[in-house]
Amino acid sequence: MTEIEEQVFSDIETDVITSDVMEQLARSSFGRLSGFELYYPRISRNLEIRKIYSLIKKVAKSNASVLIQGETGTGKELIAGAIQAQSLRHDKPYVTVNCAALHEHLLESELFGHERGAFTGAVSTHIGKFEQADGGTLFLDEIGDMHPSTQAKILRVLQEQNFSRVGGHKTIEVDVRVIAATNKDLWQEMEAGNFRADLFYRLNVVTLHIPPLRERREDIQLLADYFRVKFSQELKKNIGEFTEETMQLLTNHTWPGNIREMKNIVERAVLIAAEGHPITLKDIALTGKDYFAAGGRNRRREDRKPTGLPTLNLETLEKQAIVQALEQAHWIQKEAADLLGISPRVLNYKISQHQITHAGWRKHNE
Repeated sequence: MTEIEEQVFSDIETDVITSDVMEQLARSSFGRLSGFELYYPRISRNLEIRKIYSLIKKVAKSNASVLIQGETGTGKELIAGAIQAQSLRHDKPYVTVNCAALHEHLLESELFGHERGAFTGAVSTHIGKFEQADGGTLFLDEIGDMHPSTQAKILRVLQEQNFSRVGGHKTIEVDVRVIAATNKDLWQEMEAGNFRADLFYRLNVVTLHIPPLRERREDIQLLADYFRVKFSQELKKNIGEFTEETMQLLTNHTWPGNIREMKNIVERAVLIAAEGHPITLKDIALTGKDYFAAGGRNRRREDRKPTGLPTLNLETLEKQAIVQALEQAHWIQKEAADLLGISPRVLNYKISQHQITHAGWRKHNE
C-alpha cells in the first residue's frame, strides 16, 4: 500500500479527508486516472458507491465482461478505468470507443479496422480498436446506441475472440476484455427491438448501476473540493474553499448533468474566482431557475442594470451596453446574451459589428 493509500484509508476511519490528502490525490496519477478518481468509490460516503467499490475489487482480477449503467455524466468511464487499473491487464492497452459518436459503417471500421480499398477513401489498411486492445481492455461507451448489425458482430467477437477486418478475409485472433456502458435501459431497448438479447446476456456477466448525483448528496462536497483542487492546480491559481452559502447551494442543486455538470461548473468558478479568495455564489454559473430552486436568495439584480451613460448616440450606447454585459458575465457570451435579452447568435453578430475583442477569446481560438 502506498503512502497516499495509507493516509487516505486512515482518514476514512475518521470520516475526514483533509485538504492535504485531497491535494495529493489530485496530483497523483495511475494510468489515465488521478488518485482521487481511482479511490473515489472507496472513499465515497454513499453506501451504493462503496458497494460498487467492493464489486470492482472482486471483478477486476477476472476476465469477465462488465456492464455499467447510469445516467449521462455519472462517471461510468471513471468506473471502467478503475476496473482496468486494478485488473491483471493494468499494464496492457486500454482502448475506449464512444459508440454513439460514429455512424454504423464508420463504427464498424473503427472497431474492426479495414483493408486498403475496402471502400471509397480507404487508401491504406486501418488497425481497429479490437486489435489495438489485444491483451488488454476495450471500453465500449454508450453501447445502447450501437446499430443491431454491429451488435451482432460484437457478439461474435466476444464468443469466438476473432474477426476479420472490413474488406478482408484473414481471421485475426484477439484476447480482449470488454467493459461496456450505457445511459439507456437495455431491458426497454430489447423489448423495442433495438438491442440484441444475446449480446445483453453476454455483456451482463457483472452489472454495475451508478446512482445519479442527486441520490448521493453526501458526496457533493467531496467531489466539488476535488475539482476545485484539480483545476486550481491546472490553472496555477490560489483559490480558497467554497463559502458555506455556496456549498449549501451546490448541495441543494439537483445536478441533472451529474458529475460532468459539476466538473464544468467548478472549472468555470475556478477560472473566474479572484486569486486568493474563496469561491462565492457569484462565481457559480446556475440558471436563475436552478439558482432559486437550490435555495439561492437575493441574486443581485443591480448587476444587470446599465450605469449612467454619457451619450445618447444609439450605436455608442449599444456597444457600451454589450461591453458592460460581457464584463458582468465575465466575458461569457451566452450569459451576456441572457443579460441583454437577445440570442447568442445576435450577440455574436453585434460583437463582430462593433469590433469588440477580448484577450481570453483570442487565447481560446489560438
